[in-house]
Amino acid sequence: MFSKSCEYAIRATIFIASKCCENRRVGLKEIAIAIDSPIAFTAKILQKLTKDKIVHSTKGVNGGFEILKKDLKSIRLIQIVGAIDGNSVFSGCGLGLENCSETHPCPVHFEFKEIKERLFIMLEKTSLEQLALEYKSGTSFLKY
Repeated sequence: MFSKSCEYAIRATIFIASKCCENRRVGLKEIAIAIDSPIAFTAKILQKLTKDKIVHSTKGVNGGFEILKKDLKSIRLIQIVGAIDGNSVFSGCGLGLENCSETHPCPVHFEFKEIKERLFIMLEKTSLEQLALEYKSGTSFLKY
């Protein structure tokens, strides 16, 4: 449903957020290893997330990536998905057809519409803080 970039972006932000709870920034290589992603690919994703002000980047000896603690509650998954994939997951046809619509539906149109609506609600409700706490507590994981 999400692009590979989006999946890695969600993993990366959860990992970075979990380290912010420890008051520390994390480097690119550490993030890439933690989410099982190639370093160059991770760098491009983090660049987009930084541009959209979801992640903050600091250069230098004590530099790295961070998400401000005060932002953890307000950042929602929908923002991460929007920064990487835009709204295509919510507007596209389930079968990839260009002319699918309410008046000219594909075979899965109405069922897929319902799934997209539920997905949108879940992404809007889920905070980065919630996911980071689940990861830190060990109730969820980021790689195989």
